[in-house]
This record gives sequence, C-alpha cells and structure tokens, in this order.
Amino acid sequence: MRAAVWHGRRDIRVQEFPDPGDPAPDEVRLRVAWCGICGTDLEEYLHGPLFIPVKEPNRLTGVKAPLVMGHEFVGRVEEVGQGVHDLQPGDHVAVDTLIHCGECTFCQRHQVHLCEQLAIMGLSTHGGLAEFVNAPRYMCFKYPTSLADPHAALAEPASVAVHATRKGRLEAGETVAIVGAGTIGLLNLQVALAMGAGRAFVVEPEPRRRQLAMDLGATSSIDPLAEDAVLAVRRFTRGAGVDIAFEDAGTTQAMAMVPDLVRKAGRAVFVGLHDEPVPMQMVSVVCGEKELIGSFSHVYDEDFSTAVEMLSTGSIVAEPLITAQIGLDDLVPHGLEELACGKARHLKILVSPRL
Repeated sequence: MRAAVWHGRRDIRVQEFPDPGDPAPDEVRLRVAWCGICGTDLEEYLHGPLFIPVKEPNRLTGVKAPLVMGHEFVGRVEEVGQGVHDLQPGDHVAVDTLIHCGECTFCQRHQVHLCEQLAIMGLSTHGGLAEFVNAPRYMCFKYPTSLADPHAALAEPASVAVHATRKGRLEAGETVAIVGAGTIGLLNLQVALAMGAGRAFVVEPEPRRRQLAMDLGATSSIDPLAEDAVLAVRRFTRGAGVDIAFEDAGTTQAMAMVPDLVRKAGRAVFVGLHDEPVPMQMVSVVCGEKELIGSFSHVYDEDFSTAVEMLSTGSIVAEPLITAQIGLDDLVPHGLEELACGKARHLKILVSPRL
C-alpha cells in the first residue's frame, strides 16, 4: 500500500509500505478516507525526532522508525477482528489514536491521556497517512453518513477543545476569552458556545482569523497588535475580566497574558504547548485566587466521543476550518512545506490517500 513514512528530519517519503493485513482480535481494519496534518507532524518533519522512537522501539507498541505518520484520521471499516460485534464493513469511523497501558495509576483513574507509557498512532506506531490502517476497537467512533468524511477528520482536534472546556468547568452564561484563533482556538470557541458560554472574546492578530471567529459566533474579536487585549477584555466585562480564558496559541506572549484576562477567582486554561519559561505577574494570581489549569489532549470515551457527536449534530462546524485538501503524494510540497513557510495562510490541511 502507499503510505507517508517518517525516516528522519525533513525526510518523509510517500512510498510502498507493508499492508497491515487482517485485523487482530478487538481490532478494526480501515480504508483511510482523510487525515489531517497536525502541528506535531510539522514539528517532527522540521525538528524531529521528538516523539518518534528511533533507536529503541516504543515500549508499548514495539515499533520504531521508519513509521507511518498521521493521527487525525477517519475511514471506512473494511474488516473487523474477532470480538468486534458493534461495527461492520462500510461503517464510517473517526479514530482517537491514543494508546494507553491500562495498568498505571493514571489509567486506573481513567486519566488514560496521562498514561505513564502513553503512545500515539502516527507517532509511536503506524498511523493514518496510508491507504489502510488497523486500529483497536475502543478507538473507533462511528459517525452518520450525513457527516462528510473531511469534516469528521477534525474530531481529534475538536476533542482537544472539548477536554479544555471541561477542564475549565464552564457553566452556562459564563464569559470566556479565547487567545489564538488557529484550528484549536476556533474549535474551542465553538465548543464553549455550544456548552453554554454567554459571551466569547477572541484575541488574534490575523485579520482573516478574527473575521472567521466572528462568523462562528464570537461576541468580539481583538487585535493584540492594535490595542491592549487585557484592557479591551476588561472594558467589555465592566473591569472584572472573563470567567475563563483559554490559551490556544502556544506562545510566550499569549501564555503570559491569559491570567490577566480572567476575573478574581477565575480560571486560566492552558492548551498550547510551549517549552520556554513564561514570565507571569503572580501577585494578581495569588491575591486574586485565580486558577491556572493545564489541559492536555483528550480522553477517548469522554472528550473524543463528545467531539464526534458535536460534529455530527452541527454544534461544531468544520468546513470553514479546512483550508486545503490534497493527495498523499502532495503531503510534503503542498502540506508540510506549505505550513512551514506560511502557517498564517492555513488552518487545517487534510490529506487523502485516494486522491
């Protein structure tokens, strides 16, 4: 079969690769329809290996590079393994892709995304940038044919937004701020509104993304390059700040700003990944009793299942977030290189092995 295989930094090859074969017990064999390019995929292409095992196989999966990439994919069931009775050939499914050990303290607490041996399809074992892939049954969530396959492919990033909103403990009518209107930020906006946010303010320097945020229901959009975003949010909230602020940009400036956007006893939820020190005014955090909350990934049967349902019912609109649809052979020149040279031009690029 044809697949996009990571061999090394800036060395991803679209090539013939062994077919995964018949599914094992409790597995499903899928014909991949679409797979999104994630920021992590771009980082592995430009700066890897970061998560991809190279010298030793992953402890949980037994796989090391070269491996098939892709962890935001959907497909149609081709065959089911022994013990799978609730899916059948032809079903459309979105795939969660997080692999957990089931034995560590966090798995026992059903915090499987914090598993001490966490592995991910497309990074720790073979993923969905291929014609076929086998996946565990628990990862596969059926969606109706009324939901287009490309739209369903946003289930994984949407589940990140669902998890973040839950971590923020959003209550109906509360005000929120979204810092960063990339794919995750715009999904976070939609999820928060669908879950009952009263007003939502989006902080984003890119004008097209600000406009899209308004089209998707934001109360107001703020250009942090043109005005002080903290002062703007306080102006909109009678000087108090929002109940919850979500950091979805992953930059030093955004992370430093977020606690100042929330009211006393408010919640600042950090979703973006950033590995540099971030300066913060801790006096306002301590004296204002503000909560700083980390939000990582998602849980398959809580957040991912909810994301699939919200996409299926139209609570999340995916189409405006898809900025390009390309074939597998175009992954590097028109996918990864396009994102590397002009991130601001794109939100989500989808790849199909069928084009």
